[in-house]
Amino acid sequence: MCYNLAVPTIVLGVTGSVAAYRAADVARELMRSGHVVRVVMTRAATRLVSPDLFAALTGNPVVVDVFDEPVPGQIAHIRLAQEADLVLIAPATAHTIARLALGLADDMLTTLALATRAPILIAPAMNPAMWAHPAVQAHVRTLQARGVEFIDPTYGVMACGDEGWGKLADTPTIVQAVQQRLARTKDLQGVRVLITAGPTYEPIDPVRFIGNRSSGKMGYAVAEAALAHGAEVVLISGPTALQPPAGTRVVRVQTAQQMHEAVLAEFDACEVFIATAAVADYRPERVLPTKRKRTQQGWTLRLVPNPDILATVAQRKGERIVVGFAAETDKALQHAQQKLRQKNLDLIAVNDVLEPGSGFEVDTNRLTLVYADGRVEPLPLMSKRECAEHLIRAVVHLLQEKRQQ
Repeated sequence: MCYNLAVPTIVLGVTGSVAAYRAADVARELMRSGHVVRVVMTRAATRLVSPDLFAALTGNPVVVDVFDEPVPGQIAHIRLAQEADLVLIAPATAHTIARLALGLADDMLTTLALATRAPILIAPAMNPAMWAHPAVQAHVRTLQARGVEFIDPTYGVMACGDEGWGKLADTPTIVQAVQQRLARTKDLQGVRVLITAGPTYEPIDPVRFIGNRSSGKMGYAVAEAALAHGAEVVLISGPTALQPPAGTRVVRVQTAQQMHEAVLAEFDACEVFIATAAVADYRPERVLPTKRKRTQQGWTLRLVPNPDILATVAQRKGERIVVGFAAETDKALQHAQQKLRQKNLDLIAVNDVLEPGSGFEVDTNRLTLVYADGRVEPLPLMSKRECAEHLIRAVVHLLQEKRQQ
């Protein structure tokens, strides 16, 4: 089999919705737009539309069963997952959305979705009552938090006669969404983005340390979003249990001094620097060689300042885009604006960690983006992955503006 790697490859997932027949139009229009289309169908979908139709339209074999091997000796779901520039599931049933949200891998489509690192677009189609059901909407939110994007269903009369929101979006809307997502995937192509994430641990003795509650989730989400836009990502990570996004080069550190040294070693080769890490401002002046035993007496620790990473890189910033983060507990906007000026930043993202859902160790955040030109862009409470997407889009615009100057 011949794979055309010169143009984007779209893996089109077709599930058992009555709207499955409309996927043929989607496949045809994607091909007219210059894409290679590979179709994966669920068993239920094959009862509505013949796989032969999609094979004839696309010129590629259709896979259904997880054990299908169009190319003998090659694992189909891994090959498709790796060669896909984008995975589009249209139409997507409530059942498939639930399986994707739960991470099930019981057929070719769901297995491929877990194996791919390509962006995933989902166009739901189902009865209006099903689309509005809290369980379905919870699964949608779960997938959105992981970076999956949805092409919302439209209003209309269903095959069953019911009327409401649940109709598959029209073909031009779906094709446009694919093109826009692919364009976004490439807008940081060739750009190296350096990101710091997580906390730093400043040792007191071999057992104890000074740290903070940062989980690293925000920084890792920013790394994932930058990768989705085509960037080369270097992630300097403090201690965290998170799995870094595939394709990221990770430099692991423990202390603020180690993070400072790692940033300086990588900074000259980057075009964008995003400092999301919660770096300890102070460290113990002296680290005890052995564990201090408990006594009834008080214990005074003398702390000394850690290196200011942002202030250091500001001195050698040049034409780079430098983005900071500010976790505040009062006067958040005022403190962020002051930090932006003092550190010579292009952009700073600030949040009030005392607000519900906006602090450490949670999956959501409420950021306000403050720009060097004075613009202030407050974002609503959303998943950290969505916050990261907004931030990376802002970085793209800043890069474009700088290159036009």
